[in-house]
Amino acid sequence: METCDRIHLRDHVVLADIGAFQSERGEPQRLRFNITVELHDQTTSRDDQVDSVLSYDVLTQAVAAALADQRYNLVETLAEKIAAEVLAHPRAARIEVSVEKLDRIPGALGVTICRTVGRMTAGQAELPVSVLLWKGSGDFPDGAVILIPDAPGLPLPEGQNRRRIAMLALDQAAWALSGRLGLEVAESRTELDDAIRSARPVVWAPARLAADIPEIEADPMHLAGWLANRLGAEAVLVTLPDDTPLPEPPAGFPVPLRRASGSGQQV
Repeated sequence: METCDRIHLRDHVVLADIGAFQSERGEPQRLRFNITVELHDQTTSRDDQVDSVLSYDVLTQAVAAALADQRYNLVETLAEKIAAEVLAHPRAARIEVSVEKLDRIPGALGVTICRTVGRMTAGQAELPVSVLLWKGSGDFPDGAVILIPDAPGLPLPEGQNRRRIAMLALDQAAWALSGRLGLEVAESRTELDDAIRSARPVVWAPARLAADIPEIEADPMHLAGWLANRLGAEAVLVTLPDDTPLPEPPAGFPVPLRRASGSGQQV
């Protein structure tokens, strides 16, 4: 008998601004997510290592990333976005996504969709993009370039808010860098995708996309690696003088780290 292994997320409730009616705008409401993913192979990890399985974090991060991407009028659109995000994982074969509004009526209203790998509506084609860790000056290649400013060096308080404050400090650094270079700031995945389609450089302000994903450190190098991996960039480029060695990437860095060379623009 053929086995079918699944992982699931149950009763995951998030506050979000969503809805097509004017009365819903600016009034965050509770959304409940239930997600079940059928896997290509069995979930058993003989070495008991988390990297050998599809992590449950993939499901929660898909919800967080979809909500950070844009404001939705329809839960159907949000469910499609989450399904596409999870099915991009090589172990996912089929997904069922349920999204329910909990504050519109005494019960719950929502939608459930089922999608299978290979039958999802085609999304944006893979387009070339460079992720550039900006170290103060230098040049960067032609085409779509996502600039990430270096850490601003501000003193940060200790405690549970330290990470979020660090993310907001990086947002401030992004806005300052954009003004200096005359570039736009991109905060959402929609804005990043638009820059990639238009093959133009932008500066990324990371808080909107990354602040609610606790596994991502509020550090420019970690953020650059995460974004490069997410966007399908071949490497993270670093602007450095020729006589300055490349920094050592953290363990498990998802893409190669290279020196930026070949200028389309110089600043």
